[in-house]
Parts: sequence; structure tokens; C-alpha cells
Amino acid sequence: MVSILLILIVVVNGFFGFIFFKDFIKNKNEAFKEKGNGLFLSIWSIVLYFLSTFGISDFALSTVLYRKSGLVTDKKLPGTLNTQCVIPVAIMALSYISVIKVDVLTLILCIISQMIGAYLGPRFVVKLSEKAIRRFMSIGLIIAAFFILAGKFNILPSGGNETGLRGIKLIIAMISLFVFGALNNIGIGSYAPTMAVIYALGLNPGIAFPIMMGACTFSVPLGSIEFVRLGEYSRKITFFTSIFGIIGVLIAVFIVKSLNLEMVQWIVVAVILYTAISMILEELKKPKTKQNI
Repeated sequence: MVSILLILIVVVNGFFGFIFFKDFIKNKNEAFKEKGNGLFLSIWSIVLYFLSTFGISDFALSTVLYRKSGLVTDKKLPGTLNTQCVIPVAIMALSYISVIKVDVLTLILCIISQMIGAYLGPRFVVKLSEKAIRRFMSIGLIIAAFFILAGKFNILPSGGNETGLRGIKLIIAMISLFVFGALNNIGIGSYAPTMAVIYALGLNPGIAFPIMMGACTFSVPLGSIEFVRLGEYSRKITFFTSIFGIIGVLIAVFIVKSLNLEMVQWIVVAVILYTAISMILEELKKPKTKQNI
């Protein structure tokens, strides 16, 4: 079953890669006119997915950078956050699932649940106004910061020794990942909340990684294909992350292998909280209109 799962990861993400690069080649002149220096995006992609491999949210970090630098409009931000991570996360999933022991039934049902949530999400996201997207993004950043801080101060459970779930615990995990799959499509990353749920249900903390990466590597391509079809994403950023993000993952998995995240986590919390508060204040300062959410 694990071998079949690994093959399916290659097939599903390979299909996304085909759809994306077909769209990129068709619109390459327009894509290379988008904001962003090629060298900067290359280095950024390596660093971003190096950190993401250790569980630091690439959604949160990217939201901070893209909004502050103006690389992506708020309208295209959710699509960009999803499409940019597909290929790097596939490499993470292949690495973690092949080396960390996890109950296959738990893994597969969690993956399917998040896939369903991700499939249903994009058709609603593209109808949201920029105002609504900013609101959801700021909430998502605050949630991400909460889970990081909760872990650091031992507010949340630190996990158990189980490698799989059954009964009501499995149902809770499935419902949670369904919701997280849908939230991915409005730019709210699923790594931190998935890790919190896995810990709370008594699973071994290491199990969080194959479940997180496995669920994302099947669910995110589904939503991302829709964003590509609708053109609601940055082609240039996705092009660079799809190539150079892989380098960051491979460095983390095969060279560094472990990382002291204490200082990095504090910096990430400070940055994403600053960004979330800035987005809220920015929204409050704007004159009220009759714009529909």
C-alpha cells in the first residue's frame, strides 16, 4: 500500500506539473513580466521550503513577503500560496512517507478527507472579494501564530506513542482534515492545525509529518489545478518555487536533517503577528463601502 501511495503521489503531482507548465508556456511572456527578480525568487524558494520541511508554514511566510513587497495582489494570493507549494511538498511527502512508520488506513483516510475539502474549496474562493480574502488571511495568520506559541508554552498536548487511529478519534481527524483542505484554498495553511490535532489525538509527533505532507500533496494539487485554470495565481513565483523549492527540501532532508528551530519560531511568530495586525488595521482605516463579501 505504501508503494502504491508513493506512485500515486508521483502521478497526481505530475499531472499538476503538466497542467501548470502547459499554462506557463502558453503565457510565458506575460509571466516573466510579473513582479519579482529571478535571482531573489530562486534564493527565496530554497530558503522557504528548507524551513517548510521542518514544519514552519510556507503559507504564513509567503503571505508576509508577498503582501509587503507587492509581488502578488490579495486576489491572487490564495492561488499563489497553493500552486507554489505543490511540487516541493510532493518531494517532502515522498521523503517522509518512505521513512516514517504510520498506520496506512489512518494516512489514507486523512488524505482522502483533505482532498475532498480542497476540491470543494476553490469554486468558492474565487468568488470572494479582496476584502474578504484579507480578513480570512489575517485570521489564518493569527491562528498559525497561536499554534506555534501554544506548542512552545506546552498549552497543547505533546502527543503520544500511537502510529494510527481508530473509532471516534479517526473520525475527528478526518473531519478536521476536511476543514483544513478547504481552508488551504483561502490561504490558511494546514501544517500547524494538523500538527495540533495529531498531537491532541495521541499520535506520535513524528506521525504529523507524513500525514501533513501526504494530505497536502494530494489535496493541494486538486485546488491548484482550478486556480491555474482560472488564472488566479502568480505564474512567475510558481515557476521558481517549483524548481528551486525542491533544492531547499532536499537540503533539509538529506543534508541538514535536523534544525534548532527555537529562534526561528520566535522570529516567525513576531513577523506573522505583525502582518496580521497590519492587515486588520489597514482594513479598519479604509472607508466603509457596500462591497459584498
